Amino acid sequence: MGSDFFQVVSVQTFLELIKGFSRPEARYSKELAEIHDDVLAEGVIASEDLPPFSRSSMDGYALIASDCFGASEFNPAYLDIVERIPIGVFPKTRLRSGQCAEVVTGGVLPEGADAVVMLEHTHPFGEGELEIRRTVAPGENIMAKGEDCSAGEQVLAPGTRLRAQEIGLLAALGHRRVNVFQTPRVGIISSGDELVSADRDPAIGQIRDVNSHTLRCLSQDCGADPVSYGIVSDELAEIRQTLERAWKECDLILISGGSSVGTRDLTLAALEDMDNSTILAHGVSISPGKPTILADIGGKPVIGLPGQVTSVQVVFLVLVTPLLRRLAGEGPDRSRIPRASVPARLGRNLASKQGREDYVRVRLEFSDEGLPTAVPLIGKSGLLKTMLQADGLIRIPAGQEGMSKQSEVKVFVLG
Repeated sequence: MGSDFFQVVSVQTFLELIKGFSRPEARYSKELAEIHDDVLAEGVIASEDLPPFSRSSMDGYALIASDCFGASEFNPAYLDIVERIPIGVFPKTRLRSGQCAEVVTGGVLPEGADAVVMLEHTHPFGEGELEIRRTVAPGENIMAKGEDCSAGEQVLAPGTRLRAQEIGLLAALGHRRVNVFQTPRVGIISSGDELVSADRDPAIGQIRDVNSHTLRCLSQDCGADPVSYGIVSDELAEIRQTLERAWKECDLILISGGSSVGTRDLTLAALEDMDNSTILAHGVSISPGKPTILADIGGKPVIGLPGQVTSVQVVFLVLVTPLLRRLAGEGPDRSRIPRASVPARLGRNLASKQGREDYVRVRLEFSDEGLPTAVPLIGKSGLLKTMLQADGLIRIPAGQEGMSKQSEVKVFVLG
């Protein structure tokens, strides 16, 4: 292929292409204290019911709910107190209609009980008798045996990202160690003679390197391990040498700058010159970020990103994040951009070119009535301002020629 290769693929085609890269195979046994944000390599089957017994979630009285139906301040129900159950003690009595048992939070429910009335809705009335001033429903204020999970049930699927919630469940089930996939390593390269490091004063025609820092943070947000390979000049030999080093050490390489068509854009030439290299895409029908490259070098993905600072961040969110999740071993995503979204009303008309998928930065304005307003932030992709001001992105599908003011949109919230 020559350096004038520029074959644009759709966003959907790009996302299908990344499915050709293998998920990780290596598994590592790690302790619970070490697995936060790792990806589970095998399913977890519950070895016991959780909770292991029915228990109270309030201080109060265990009872049969139907015994206090209709109870109120003016029409209380009366039950016999047949047992007081301390924490950590199994009840001796099976409740019959008309009976109740005093129980503390976390205490074991006696057989026959199907609800707990809170202490503040009761009043002792005579020796061993309780006045109840509120109706409770079956299941109220209790945690039933096996309500979280039952023995033999798969509680976590392979490919699950382990957050605090999942780790809490593992601890509750008595797991000390689990098998997880290795964290993917992401090699980050910035290219261009005009770039200098952030700690230097740029000369005329130079700019400080921004992309290596934003890419590092975005990679960490995805649970990856970023490795910086610094700034490389517009020299084919230097770019290729850095690519070869990163390829040996990393699972994914991101190189920003030098991906568009031009005499000084050498990323494509360097990628084509690598052994076992296949260019899968050079150009994506996305705005911003059209001059994006996807290459396969010996089974490892390399993405050539635009040099423009806003384009890099949008392309990462839309195209790189799904690939990183795949390389981490996560299960299939349910959203195009795997981030929280909120509904909103568009604040103005937006034009778009049919056949191109647009991602527009928006600021959310909230009011006391109705949905928030998504105010588009229009600006050049070489400026940081719109990303700094943005609360999220909205997507204009490739088949649409824009969107009308007051249209309901989904805003993908930025971190």
